[in-house]
Amino acid sequence: MYASSMGAQTMIEFDYLYKGTCGLAHSHLAGEMAGHLGAAVAAGYFFGEDQSELPDEVFVGITGELKRIIAGEEAFWFNAKKAGITPTELFKPYPQEASNEAAIDSIVRALQKNVGQTRQSGHNIIFASIGVRALRDHTDFATPQIIDGIRKLTAGFNNTHAGRGYYGKEKGWRTGKQIKLAEINNFPKYDSIQAMVDVTIAELISTAAIKKQGFGGLWHIINHAAAITELNRFGYEKVAQLALPAHHQHIRLWRSLPDVEHELGPVVKSAHDPREPIYWEGMFKRDEARLTHRIKTLYGYYTIRRFIENDDTKQKADDAFLFLMA
Repeated sequence: MYASSMGAQTMIEFDYLYKGTCGLAHSHLAGEMAGHLGAAVAAGYFFGEDQSELPDEVFVGITGELKRIIAGEEAFWFNAKKAGITPTELFKPYPQEASNEAAIDSIVRALQKNVGQTRQSGHNIIFASIGVRALRDHTDFATPQIIDGIRKLTAGFNNTHAGRGYYGKEKGWRTGKQIKLAEINNFPKYDSIQAMVDVTIAELISTAAIKKQGFGGLWHIINHAAAITELNRFGYEKVAQLALPAHHQHIRLWRSLPDVEHELGPVVKSAHDPREPIYWEGMFKRDEARLTHRIKTLYGYYTIRRFIENDDTKQKADDAFLFLMA
């Protein structure tokens, strides 16, 4: 097993970052959406690293969720029998190899080919950015087989659609291609990373309590934004700029969804902040992909929360975020 690099103290065991990285690299064998599993485990580690001042009980709770993911509790992302690999096997270690830090850029070059349009609710850039951070932060992970696997996962999104949205009983589910956005939900294109984050936070505050279904929900809108900010932070400014129109499109698709509370029931709100130990003592929902999305969005939200300068806005966003944490 790889040794931990010196850096910020974290209360999530370092092994989980390597397991998550392997999970990302193996997932192309099972299909692009299998990337949820490895991405969530790596994101759980990063949340612990970024929020290392939180109480130990929070990290114990998160670690329990990572164990559930690795054990295959959210196994519906692919057909294991057809793929010939189980969710747990995605996390198996790779053979020891010499690392090649320069080759990390090949993942971003692959991403550059599909980042300009919304792909599967932003999963292309969400998965790639988590992989890039893992390899940039710990270059001993950047071995040929791991880089090749994450690059193949990223390229797998080249021809995917924008995602699906639910438009009520009469219209049903529609893909992004089937929604004509030309005349609706127009708003100014982003002129900066900050503008994208501002829109994302405003959307969280204004729509978290509204029952919409599809395009990955606010989980993905947040994680899509976080991925762009992280690629920018790691020096891939050009690709981050190319990615802004896709997030803009993602917001427009989200805004096109109707309120379906009368049909599907109200949005449930967590009574507790996930940064508090009491949150992890309760039973919360793990259906509807919430096992992986809770962890990824904890990482994603606090990644973009850094960009909020106004304390009142921050407080409103933290409150709205509880609707995503039920």
